Amino acid sequence: MAKPKQKVVITCAVTGAIHTPSMSPHLPVTADEIAEAAIGAARAGAAVLHLHARDPETGKPSQDPALFEPFLRRIKAETDAIINITTGGSPHMTVQERMRPATTFKPELASLNMGSMNFGLFPMLGRFQDFKHDWEREHLENSRSLIFRNTYQDIESILELGNANGTRFEFECYDISHLYNLAHFVDRGLVKSPPFIQSVFGILGGIGPHPEDLMHMKRTADRLFGNEYEWSILGAGRNQMPLATIGAAMGSNVRVGLEDSLWIGPGQLAESNRSQVERIRTILEALNLEVATPAETRAKLGLKGGDNVAF
Repeated sequence: MAKPKQKVVITCAVTGAIHTPSMSPHLPVTADEIAEAAIGAARAGAAVLHLHARDPETGKPSQDPALFEPFLRRIKAETDAIINITTGGSPHMTVQERMRPATTFKPELASLNMGSMNFGLFPMLGRFQDFKHDWEREHLENSRSLIFRNTYQDIESILELGNANGTRFEFECYDISHLYNLAHFVDRGLVKSPPFIQSVFGILGGIGPHPEDLMHMKRTADRLFGNEYEWSILGAGRNQMPLATIGAAMGSNVRVGLEDSLWIGPGQLAESNRSQVERIRTILEALNLEVATPAETRAKLGLKGGDNVAF
């Protein structure tokens, strides 16, 4: 009997809070732009849509639930994709600010950063010089002295909120210690099996983007969680497609999107989130892998279903 093909979950992170509007004319900012980008990504094969909001006038990241609601409702109406709301927000925000959208809308899935860390965005000042808005340069420059706070109490508070609302998590692990932090909460019974681990590579302050770093993360996760976890790969910037390809060949799910990389090739800006989803889908299918549908992804991750959210 032929072995069934591996079903790979594609997550698309549509806009994020790292890049700024002056870096790319294709970065979604308004509610309509975010909705259209997310819908396009879903139609191209993304089963999960990881979503942030921005001020429509300046493009500055915002956790105001009023800015989330218009695009959440439209995406839900026009796709069956799983909506994943950030609790990371921006490293410049308080934890209380960051939790507001997930508290309000009770999504199927939310992101959760698994440890405090340096989060260096300032190297992008070497590539980008001209900015439309004052906040953009400050956003990058101030990361030199920034600690992205995710204490044990912060993580526990977000987990308790999610458990009360039936929300599960995309556990963003930027370093080896974050896997151990996750194992701590699994052991305490605050995280249900299987955890959905998003291994993040290439952010200054976290683990690097070398293939050996990916292997080290995988070996550590295997030792801590055995077969009882779902694994996904996020490579920042130019590392996006190479690391996703390596990970998929090893059995991982993948994440793409303009939050994580503005590029589709060397020196070539991606014109849409959809183009990145299409690119990774082409790679996956060339590896003889199948793309998971939203229904298959809900079953994999044990999600509560799109009818049980508050939007």
